Amino acid sequence: MRDFDFLQPASVAEASRMLADLGDECRVMAGGTALMLAMRQRMLSPTHIISVAKLDALRGISFDARTGLRIGALSRHCDVARSPLVQQHYPMLAAMAAQVANPQVRHQGTIGGNLCYADPATDPPNCLMALDAQVVLASSRGERVLSMEEFLVDYYVTAIEPDEVVQEIRIPAPAPDAVGEYTRFLRTAAEHRPLVNFSIATRSHGTLCHSARLVVGASTPIPARVARAEAYLAGKTVTHEVAAEAAEIVASDILAVSDTRGSEDFRRAMVRVVAERTIAKLFKLTLNQAHHHAHSQAQGVHA
Repeated sequence: MRDFDFLQPASVAEASRMLADLGDECRVMAGGTALMLAMRQRMLSPTHIISVAKLDALRGISFDARTGLRIGALSRHCDVARSPLVQQHYPMLAAMAAQVANPQVRHQGTIGGNLCYADPATDPPNCLMALDAQVVLASSRGERVLSMEEFLVDYYVTAIEPDEVVQEIRIPAPAPDAVGEYTRFLRTAAEHRPLVNFSIATRSHGTLCHSARLVVGASTPIPARVARAEAYLAGKTVTHEVAAEAAEIVASDILAVSDTRGSEDFRRAMVRVVAERTIAKLFKLTLNQAHHHAHSQAQGVHA
């Protein structure tokens, strides 16, 4: 790791000006979990590190019944998981945050830093997209608000401009009939990065689904909604057969990656199984039947 200058701006505007002046030679540090690893591995060698850790504008978690949830970019994953406001109004988000990576990362890594890194095999972007979250970007020029779909551009690429920092994440207030479920699938218990993650956020009454947002990640270059499956579920009473058909649509419609962690066929098969089980769990379909159905579809996948 080469020497670098460590800068601590007193405001978001000052941080923005530093970023604009220093260009590609600098990096922003929040929790530092991903940045320090990249620097130790010499994947990055910035001349300047701009720490935003002391900027109060990037802190805090608050909720308003009309405008929804605000999560400051410096909120750690464990802060999100433990927040009574998140647990009460967005239990799906709290459950996701409690599973991110490992305890060390959850207690050091920040949600803003996680989004900026744009690792395709991480948890928050997927869940946030299902919840219709927006990312607030700040600079000396003002604020810019992007949906998660607009913010996530490609594999490790976001829409953030060179002089911008993530200030906060906003999530709309949940409807009275809103429910959701998040699942991550690991190939082995020792892994910290999911091979598949899947979110479903619905407005529903019992097994009747009024509308749904379905998001697949980790096996795709970026988290992606599955519009055809969303349209298929809308207005339907969800049975095992409906859950299986929705999962089939999800698995066939995604742009699946193929790499050393899993082939395209393997990833599609696992996406199908994870999606079906998650939909079945959300709509409280009897688990033994759902497990048998999903297990029968997965036969031969592990060979």
